[in-house]
Amino acid sequence: MLACHSLLIIWVLLAATARGQSWRPCTDLLPLDLLARALPSPRQAPPTQVQLVQSSGSRGLRLASAVATALSFPASQIFSNCDFFPAEFSLVATFKIPRLRQKRNEYIFSVVEDGSDLLLLGLRVSENRLHLLVTAPGVGGRIRLSFKDVGLDDNRWHTLVLAVTGPHATLTIDCGLPLELKQVQSFPSTLSTRGSRFFIGSRRRSRGRFSGLLRQLVLLPGSDATPRLCPTRDPSLAELSVPQVLKSIPLQPDHHGPVYPYEAEARVTLGNPPQCSGPEQGQLWFNAQRKGLFICDGFTWRTLLQNKERLDYVEDYQDLYTSSETFDVEVFSIPSEGLFMAAANRDSRPGSGIYKWRNGSFQLYQNISTQEARAWKHFTIDDKIFLVVANSKETETELSVIYRWNQRRRRFLRHQTLETHSALDWEAFQIHNDSFLVVANHRRDSNHNIHSVIYLWNPNTKLFEVNQTLSTSGAYDWEFFSIGPYHFLVVANTFDGQMTTISSTVYVWLNGCFQTFQSIPTVGATDWEAFQIDGRFFLAVANSQKFSDHGPSLYSINSTVYELNTLTQTFIHFQDILTHSAVDWEFFTIGEEKFLVVANSHDGSSYSLNSVVFRWQGSEGFVQVHSLLTSGCRDWEHFSTDEGSFLIYSSATSRLSKVFKLRTY
Repeated sequence: MLACHSLLIIWVLLAATARGQSWRPCTDLLPLDLLARALPSPRQAPPTQVQLVQSSGSRGLRLASAVATALSFPASQIFSNCDFFPAEFSLVATFKIPRLRQKRNEYIFSVVEDGSDLLLLGLRVSENRLHLLVTAPGVGGRIRLSFKDVGLDDNRWHTLVLAVTGPHATLTIDCGLPLELKQVQSFPSTLSTRGSRFFIGSRRRSRGRFSGLLRQLVLLPGSDATPRLCPTRDPSLAELSVPQVLKSIPLQPDHHGPVYPYEAEARVTLGNPPQCSGPEQGQLWFNAQRKGLFICDGFTWRTLLQNKERLDYVEDYQDLYTSSETFDVEVFSIPSEGLFMAAANRDSRPGSGIYKWRNGSFQLYQNISTQEARAWKHFTIDDKIFLVVANSKETETELSVIYRWNQRRRRFLRHQTLETHSALDWEAFQIHNDSFLVVANHRRDSNHNIHSVIYLWNPNTKLFEVNQTLSTSGAYDWEFFSIGPYHFLVVANTFDGQMTTISSTVYVWLNGCFQTFQSIPTVGATDWEAFQIDGRFFLAVANSQKFSDHGPSLYSINSTVYELNTLTQTFIHFQDILTHSAVDWEFFTIGEEKFLVVANSHDGSSYSLNSVVFRWQGSEGFVQVHSLLTSGCRDWEHFSTDEGSFLIYSSATSRLSKVFKLRTY
């Protein structure tokens, strides 16, 4: 079709020459940088409320609603020889946009008649879709080309090429496989742009304004731009024509052009760090609780500025009486609602309690009926908030339940039930754009060697579905962690039916599933804790007891910290720590200091004994700094509020759980 168009151009040229005229196309047939044309010339001041933002290592323009009309230019600047938009063309756009709500549409660019406000042409993005809108003269309606399931609104950089010729349209995203559409009606050959303007990032009005970052917007008349961009080393940032101000040049004021407000993309939280991996490289994080500013290096958060805090001592803060013994606590936040804690209680009635932090303490907020609950896990999917409980009571049909936060009723309501077998733990995680849950199935009747199950969220049905099963032996805990581009799951195998001295397994995500990465000898493993210190990656296992048919059980045994050896690509022994039927590790930081606290639950004769806080001291490893008297300690959680930093532990032998305050200086 493009070849036929070229023959037509030659025919028109010959005809015009025969009449003594020189034929010229409506516009240049070279790449036309629409974004650069909308920006001011070097001698002009930058438009107000246009900001340069560094995100994931690259710069883009962020537009405010008040600036919608500022980023525009008359179509006559491009169509200098005649008024017609080319019948065959390609559009190249590079942008990064966060998840869009349902029914929300945002314009990457538009061509609008000045007088009538009629939309002549528009490139629009919505939830998981891309649309090209054209008002065809003489048809009395609008042509819409819609590409579905394109996944552009995932808060990552993408470069798309949309090539249009006649009734055919081809979309290529990040130099991948092209998506093709064929319409009954062809793109109009006489789309007049007389008296119209190009608007960048809007449709003139503030409604439909582009909320993401825009890095490149190019019109190439007469040909497909894909061969000019692909293949390339970084397809998500493929360049045809990027404005100079967005390239890697100094941002200090100089005589070369206007100085734009500039920021590296920043996040603000109270305590818990956001994700830091390759896509987040260069982002800033401000920890409001610790009064610290950090930058992501692609692996971990590096300190830029911080109010240095040091742990002084630990003091009793709150006695929390639950409805029955508590095996686990899960602390989490709900935006606009506050801090919550879910307690996994033994008794079915009244069940497990959800507590809310009010006036400096946890207070009961909601009761949920559970069946010998052993653990809770909080997670979010597309801004929806969930809690899943591991029910361990053996019944004819054992069910664990996922609950979803109802914004209107401000309560957790049942969302889905899943069949489990003496479930002891859930782990939630994301890989790329997929959300997963994995359950630790401990046993079925007397058989401990059974499968644990990984579930995948189906965005169409809004339910979790079985994705993969993994063979486990008395599974007690799952831990997910990422190192660079690699994703791992490690299971704590406790008992194989004969002994507790067995191996636990680390799995790595390869080719769309988890595969065995390493087996590590453990002794009644009940918990794994993954953490990083100064770019080093560690795994700590809680070993609970040494048991076999040939001798008495031993509860005072070593738990072990392993470190990833980058040369052998395996976790190797780093440090042994004497523990007493350890069932949980919790890693936390105070200022620049790193800590591990262990839940010691039993020494063979008593459940009332000290749990211990260890501080990281470099080459010395973790050194004991505090002992906290606990009773049947089962789980530790660290959390922060406006009042400071805290630790909470749950008791599996009494109704009393306790909150400790970490005093700093």
